[in-house]
Amino acid sequence: MSTRITRDELAARIAEDIPEGAFVNLGIGAPTLVANYLPADLEIILHTENGLLGMGSAPAPGEVDPDLINAGKQAVTAVAGAAYFHHADSFAMMRGGHLDVCVLGAFQVAQNGDLANWSTGAPGAIPAIGGAMDLAIGARDVYVMTDLLAKDGSSKLVAACTYPLTGVGCVSRVYTDHAVFDVTPGGFRVREAFGDNTVASLEALIGLTLQTAPDDTTGAPRP
Repeated sequence: MSTRITRDELAARIAEDIPEGAFVNLGIGAPTLVANYLPADLEIILHTENGLLGMGSAPAPGEVDPDLINAGKQAVTAVAGAAYFHHADSFAMMRGGHLDVCVLGAFQVAQNGDLANWSTGAPGAIPAIGGAMDLAIGARDVYVMTDLLAKDGSSKLVAACTYPLTGVGCVSRVYTDHAVFDVTPGGFRVREAFGDNTVASLEALIGLTLQTAPDDTTGAPRP
């Protein structure tokens, strides 16, 4: 059976790829875990769409401030120099291209970078639009954090999305519990496989032909 890493391990892996000085939005759900693994010696400024720039990690037990929450209504901390502002100003930051990276969850990601993460389109399903559409088209790099397989065993990486789209051609990289994939003009490229996963085993799970990372400084496989 293919090796899977935990959600916390995946959050830590994503944190490794966020550069110093970046302005970053962490989407609702699992992406918020990334905040707990950002290196303390790097200045990375977290933005949350409900109006906070300078969000910190989750508070320690007993130190929760009920007035400090993220867009998912989870308790957070604020770092020194944090700023608070109107919701509309927050969305102007997102839509105006002022975020370097956003990390979002996904129902599906297509091999051309299309993202579907707000609705499955199923009758009676409650859509969760939030700010995902604004983030998907506004951030310079869109990272997706997700399990590779859905609960029914189907791949979340697909040739073309069948769910309603959040954004077109917007995803830069996909971080899954099996491997990390870059989105390239030729389709998904394996950047890093975890455990005993191989390109061949991942292709069997996904049902797509995968590219392999070239041996260069921009896409070299990690050791």
